Amino acid sequence: MREIVIEPNDKQRAFFESTAKYTAYGGARGGGKSWAMRMKLILLALTHEGIQILLLRRTLAELRENHLLPMQELLKGVAKYIAGEKEFRFPNGARIRLGYCDSENDVLQFQGQAYEVIGLEEATHFTELQFLALTESNRASGRMKERFAPRMYFTCNPGGVGHEWVKRRFIDRKYRGSERESDYAFIKSLVFDNRFIMENNPEYVETLNNLPDARKRAMLYGDWDAFEGKFFPEFDIIRHVKREISIPEGAIRFRAVDYGLDMTACLWCAVDGKGRIYVYRELYQSNLLLSEAAEKIIAMTPKSECIRYTVASPDLWNRRQESGKSGFDIMTRAGLTHMIKADNTRIVGWRIVREYLRGDGETPSLIISDKCANLIRCLPLLRFDTSVREDAAGTPHEITHAPEALRYALMSRTPRKKKPLNDFTSSVYTFDETVSERGFFEFIEY
Repeated sequence: MREIVIEPNDKQRAFFESTAKYTAYGGARGGGKSWAMRMKLILLALTHEGIQILLLRRTLAELRENHLLPMQELLKGVAKYIAGEKEFRFPNGARIRLGYCDSENDVLQFQGQAYEVIGLEEATHFTELQFLALTESNRASGRMKERFAPRMYFTCNPGGVGHEWVKRRFIDRKYRGSERESDYAFIKSLVFDNRFIMENNPEYVETLNNLPDARKRAMLYGDWDAFEGKFFPEFDIIRHVKREISIPEGAIRFRAVDYGLDMTACLWCAVDGKGRIYVYRELYQSNLLLSEAAEKIIAMTPKSECIRYTVASPDLWNRRQESGKSGFDIMTRAGLTHMIKADNTRIVGWRIVREYLRGDGETPSLIISDKCANLIRCLPLLRFDTSVREDAAGTPHEITHAPEALRYALMSRTPRKKKPLNDFTSSVYTFDETVSERGFFEFIEY
């Protein structure tokens, strides 16, 4: 076995020496996080016979660039890489497995498995549910002869879908239930602590210094309070979520669909005479073909419910080159009738969602049944797009489907003013006579 010589800085050394149940390292850009995580796990594998280690990133591309390629180079002659399993096997029986969790449910592949050590790279890219699911696999594997306390290691920056759960535990140090303060350690590392960057790429500091103020405070100085936080701070689970929903008689019922093979999200909604909207049922299922999604939606709709229309993402009306059929054609033939195109104006749409969440005084204009677990879960996880102000980030994609469907639903109930047809006409609105029979007006696209 060849010799590997490393020279950690003081912060990295503290990370290597930590034996806390949960240790987080970093907090800003350029702090040497990936190297520290990689070397920490390799050191554990070299010094503990039979130890089982899992290293995760959010996407496969990140995993490959940040860890797989560097570890293949570093561990030549030290450990054997098994490509099919994406794992490094050491002569002493230790193993480092590499994985990724692109969608919320990808963590389920690790259920039933046991790892003494789990490393989460860029932990704020993982949801709290993913973190909690992984803690179930953080236990003794039975392959070690020595006694070893299972633990998890994290690297992280402010921001991302997991900002709140990481900040609460490691920065604010506010604990709930059986959580113990002594189990959590945070080692803050900034670009100024990274000797390699400061000697070989000192201009990177200026790059970070030129970021917008809030992002600069977060990425250069590790300020966790600088991050903008939730996309919908207006959402309050106590205020907006109800166990029992009483939908007024005569309310218009409709559905909103955001379709994708990765996830079909459908919301069943009702609007009363005051414009208040109730979301009372949801479908959230992956790997449904268009026809299967339509059939599932129909099956989940009681025959006693009069559904006025189903608003769906506009791309369903695009015809496919190979078949000449659109998603609209396929779903309609499967029995999903009265489909209308959603208004997909994103920023205006998100503003409308905010208005419904805010409501009028103490009463919100949007009420959600507690049976809509995925909409309730995903709304507070949305974050701002780092490039387009006022838009929501499109990643992680798994959490965007239910909020998108909600946006379609609320936009379908919003009066929209049409541009004048010519200089001699006034603004034109359209009128849905079928709705007027119930005493309601609906302005829809002309």
